[in-house]
Amino acid sequence: MSVSLDIDGQRFHFPDDWQVLKYDDSAFHRNQFQSFAGGAKAVDAVALSPTGECWLIEVKDYRRNRRSKPGSVFAETAGKVRATLAGMATARVRANDSQERVFCDRALHGDSLRVALHLNQPAHASRLFPQVVDPRTALTQFRRELRAVDPHAICCGKGVARPALPWHVA
Repeated sequence: MSVSLDIDGQRFHFPDDWQVLKYDDSAFHRNQFQSFAGGAKAVDAVALSPTGECWLIEVKDYRRNRRSKPGSVFAETAGKVRATLAGMATARVRANDSQERVFCDRALHGDSLRVALHLNQPAHASRLFPQVVDPRTALTQFRRELRAVDPHAICCGKGVARPALPWHVA
């Protein structure tokens, strides 16, 4: 048995002993923090390993829809990571839901902070569905954006690299 979570139509399976929160759907983010300072974005999920690793996970799927936002998907993700960390720091003391408060406290007191962008794009570019990023440089660009938080951030998915991760996607 594993901990499963549906994120943007993809099923993520984590080991049994992990704790996972779909952060952008959490009561604290939706009801208390999302409208703060003109609006705050957030990563899709936060996962805690039993060894104290905290993973901030963002999921993007461009296989069927083009990217319509200006700017880099990596810069957008970095902004979401920053906003999520600020939100979790606030949630650990201000969240109305005690389980969310405890989860965020554990996440921020973990041994390491990791970031993963699960980016799906067409394996073969076309005019209708161009590749959002060059798979050859995706990891370098992503790590450059996130080096202050996680110098070893991971950019993975279909049409990009597929490193070994502690979870799998079905």
